[in-house]
Amino acid sequence: MDAADLRISIVHPDPADGRAWRDALAARLPLARVRVWSPSPDDLNDADAPEDSHASARPASRLHLGVGWRPPAAFFTAHPDLAAFFALGAGVDQLLALPGLPPALPIVRLEDAGMADPMFGYVLHEALRRLLRVDAYEAQQRARCWRELPARAAGDLRVGIVGLGALGGAVATRLAALGFAVRGYSRGARALPGVRCWHGPEGWAPFLADTELLVLMAPLTPDTRGLIDARALAALPAGAWVLNVARGALIDEAALLAALDAGRLAGATLDVFGTEPLPAGHAFWEHPRIRLTPHVAAQTLLEPGADQIADRIGRLLRGEPLAGLVDRQRGY
Repeated sequence: MDAADLRISIVHPDPADGRAWRDALAARLPLARVRVWSPSPDDLNDADAPEDSHASARPASRLHLGVGWRPPAAFFTAHPDLAAFFALGAGVDQLLALPGLPPALPIVRLEDAGMADPMFGYVLHEALRRLLRVDAYEAQQRARCWRELPARAAGDLRVGIVGLGALGGAVATRLAALGFAVRGYSRGARALPGVRCWHGPEGWAPFLADTELLVLMAPLTPDTRGLIDARALAALPAGAWVLNVARGALIDEAALLAALDAGRLAGATLDVFGTEPLPAGHAFWEHPRIRLTPHVAAQTLLEPGADQIADRIGRLLRGEPLAGLVDRQRGY
């Protein structure tokens, strides 16, 4: 089977983004029939990408694939013949929880696809703030206090990363290469250059005890939901900082607020939340020890993302193994 036998349906909550992904994939798979799906009867459902010189040569499609972000259940109802669905992101917890998702449908997620660089920059920014005592100096400025604090080397800052997959592993090794004292925690054993790694239940407590900046990069699964609870926060050294760039539900929000208010933690930087957008009345908005951003630490980039999806579609057509294939039992 080749691309001429292929039909691709794009689904995206933003119509403009949907059209951009349609055009990007059509350019990479010129023999395929690539369309955008909309649940609205007022829209042109399955509008074709602009025609190309191959259009007249296309035979009837035999393989149908879905590609998209946050699809509604109606998408899968409308397309019962899908052979696989390619998610436009690394996290698939919301997709797997979607009512009506066909239980046997293969799900393929993005791995890195250009996200590692912005994610590394986001985490590095927070590490440098801690290393250079930026928060302390900002507080001194507000108090009109002129006082030099002791300098620290990068190796003095113990950065602990939970989740050592494609993104977490890349961030860990790059921080270690800059001289930071990097610790890593994962479900199974991992070995990364310059990173001291722990794994399994027996490694959790010693990992936390040796972490000053806790960076959450793990997927959200039944095992990791609420992972950072009151007990985990109490196991961190006094004055630790929590940075969440994974999924909001990894953290017990009430426990985090209690630890912050008690002065146990120095602060938290949150890019993800249990409810998004964050409700206007949420305590996180005005908490003096919390910095937040609207889920922007590692946005999916169109061009590298389309390259990865097109490559994997090609592998599927050739019958080759697929990287990024989701194990539904594990949740990623």
